[in-house]
Amino acid sequence: MEFKNLLIETTDGITTLTINRPQVLNSLTSEVVQELECALYGLDLDGTVKAVVLTGAGEKAFVAGADIKEMSEISAFQAHDFAMRGQRLMLLMRKMRKPVIAAVNGFALGGGLELALACDFIYASEKAKFGFPEVGLGIIPGFGGTQNLPRLIGPGRANELIFSGRIITAAKALDWGIVNEVFAPEELLPKALATAREITGKSPLGVAYAKDAIVNGMNMTKEDGFRYEASLFGVLFATADQREGMGAFIEKRPAEFKGK
Repeated sequence: MEFKNLLIETTDGITTLTINRPQVLNSLTSEVVQELECALYGLDLDGTVKAVVLTGAGEKAFVAGADIKEMSEISAFQAHDFAMRGQRLMLLMRKMRKPVIAAVNGFALGGGLELALACDFIYASEKAKFGFPEVGLGIIPGFGGTQNLPRLIGPGRANELIFSGRIITAAKALDWGIVNEVFAPEELLPKALATAREITGKSPLGVAYAKDAIVNGMNMTKEDGFRYEASLFGVLFATADQREGMGAFIEKRPAEFKGK
């Protein structure tokens, strides 16, 4: 399927998904949100895809936020609908069986930061900037930012970032635990792809069930999370991937996983 605002390239089971609106800093419109939802849903169903790297086109921005001109002209009802559709996209990314790595190459502001936070982890360029400027526009983050950021870095730092509208550097985002690693701009995408290759060398079922346990366990008590983890652990012992993985280890050979 062709998309107006996205570039999709898949090599050896790894899809690079690029938001391609560099002339407007890859800002999110309703159309872009809809295309991202459609693309990611398709990638999750595609058995040849094992991991996704999400990035932005150009050198300036990952996603510099939602399209302010579009938002300035909508009603309260339309704003609620826009937020719900954005949140649906973020939830899709969290529930996907495939890992999604954010490669943040520049500004990740507002909806752009929310999009990055919905990924499984974030790599950033040294030039990347992060922030929620919404309160300066008389609104709040609407794509899950007020929920995801406090759960990631704690309410104190999340409150500071959201209430102040401050934009922080990649180094500060690393210090606060928003991003996993920071790289020189030319190293960012190769490093993200290298990690994706490392992941795709493992059992697809193991990775999918690990993500399931983490994402759903975060919404449970620790005791319920333990029980959920144990149930998934048990289910995996009925799979060919488990037999192949342990058999390969015992036989001292590389495993050949089939995702079954």
